[in-house]
Amino acid sequence: MPGWVQQGYDEYAKRLPRECELLLKEIAPDKRGKNSDMARILKSEGEKMTAAIPQSAHVVTLDLSGKSWSTMELSQAMKRWLESGQNIALLIGGPEGLSESAKLLARESWSLSKLTFPHPLVRIVVAEQLYRAWSLLNNHPYHRE
Repeated sequence: MPGWVQQGYDEYAKRLPRECELLLKEIAPDKRGKNSDMARILKSEGEKMTAAIPQSAHVVTLDLSGKSWSTMELSQAMKRWLESGQNIALLIGGPEGLSESAKLLARESWSLSKLTFPHPLVRIVVAEQLYRAWSLLNNHPYHRE
C-alpha cells in the first residue's frame, strides 16, 4: 500500500482506545491473469480470510448488498459490539468481492455506499468511521452533527 494509505489508517487506528483496538490482517490476493479461474481464486481467498478470523468473533462483512448505516446507526452497532465482549471481524473482499463462505459467516453486513471504492481508500474510510462512531458514543468533540 502507498504510504498515504498506511498513514491515514494509522491516524484513526491510534486514536481508538484499547477496548476498540483496530487490528488489520491483510490477506494477499491470489495472482490473476488473463485466463484465471476466478471461481477458484475467490474460493481460495475466502478460505484464507476465514482462517484469519479469531475464534468466536462476530463477523461483519462490508458488501454492496449490506445495510447502509448512518453515523448514529454505526455508533449503536459499535455499542452492541462493545457490550457483547466479542472480537469483531470486519471482512472486506478482494477485487471480485467476498467468497460465499465468508458471506455465510456474517452475522451482519454493512454497505459503505452504492459506489465502488478502491481498497486502499476503504481501509481509511472504515477506520475513520469507526473512530467517529466511538467519538459519538463517548461525547468526544470529534463528531459534530
